[in-house]
Amino acid sequence: MTEEIFRFCDEYGPEKIIHFANPAIELKGILVIDNVAAGPAIGGTRMAPDVSVEECVRLARAMTFKNAAAGLPHGGAKAVIFADPAMPLEKKESVIRGYACAISEFTDYIAGPDMGTDEIAMAWVRDEIGRSVGLPREVGGIPLDEIGATGFGLATAAEVAQEFCDVTIKGARVAIQGFGAVGKHAAQFLIERGAVLVGASDSRGTIANPDGIDVDCLVAHKEGGKPVADYPDGQKLSCDDIIAVPCDIWIPAARPDVLREDNVGQLDCKMVLQGANIPATLEAEVKLHERGILSVPDFIANAGGVICASVEYHGGTETSAFATIEEKLRLNTRAVLMDARDEKLAPRAAAIKLAGERVRRAMSLTRWG
Repeated sequence: MTEEIFRFCDEYGPEKIIHFANPAIELKGILVIDNVAAGPAIGGTRMAPDVSVEECVRLARAMTFKNAAAGLPHGGAKAVIFADPAMPLEKKESVIRGYACAISEFTDYIAGPDMGTDEIAMAWVRDEIGRSVGLPREVGGIPLDEIGATGFGLATAAEVAQEFCDVTIKGARVAIQGFGAVGKHAAQFLIERGAVLVGASDSRGTIANPDGIDVDCLVAHKEGGKPVADYPDGQKLSCDDIIAVPCDIWIPAARPDVLREDNVGQLDCKMVLQGANIPATLEAEVKLHERGILSVPDFIANAGGVICASVEYHGGTETSAFATIEEKLRLNTRAVLMDARDEKLAPRAAAIKLAGERVRRAMSLTRWG
């Protein structure tokens, strides 16, 4: 295990890489605690059959930078569980409760929801070990997926980013890769600001309509258990076709590395608003910058969820969570994009510069930093 940490280690972390398993309940997973200089780490619990230690390490680092950039009193971490999130609910509860017990001794990690888990899963974690965020209202939480905290933050970031590229939110055409908890709320908040949804995808296909898609109807269609490609008002396409849908704002809101050097050239947009964590490879980021497409980095644009989680953890309300998200997203998006413009940097480089400085400052204030 020491060799594994050394393979990924740099000036920030990771501090711990923990593998856990319980064959009796078919539990297998990884917890990466990246950096806790600013405080106990908050990071999501992702459930998918094809996760990896490399993905978990990258996601944990994204959380370190996200929390630091947002000025939260938390470090970064991530947990992944190797499983199909569509398993029967009774089995899923057993797996999540087993996961909670497996991480119970690592008190510098606070679990939150992510792909494949939700506020109910976090309630199971809390019931077992007494610490998690993104909880149901019934147990005093702020259900960040239900209220669309991440999507609200994305729309806020877009309002700032429009000042730095040839996009105006009112009338902007939006395409969303991953019409789930993040994607649907991002669509709703952007449509409230005058944008038009022209494309959306999920794991089973894409629907596209240059004249616009009724977001509320598509959400109801999706929540009824139907794939977006079966929505009747639009052209049915494959999953991968979402990348080439002509639009002004393209939002990746699902898995990592959906934008790569081999496909990023298909994008026909002016802004990429990164709703997913690590949705683009470094090579793809370079290509976007070279093409003049403004790419707002993930740990800046999609920080709404973890900001909400932090507000909940410290006893705040849903109203204060939205106010804090708006304040921090506006300040940080503008700071990063202004620095990128003035220093002639790619936005990701400017974002890493900002977050890295804050992490190093926090590390300098700790005994072992």
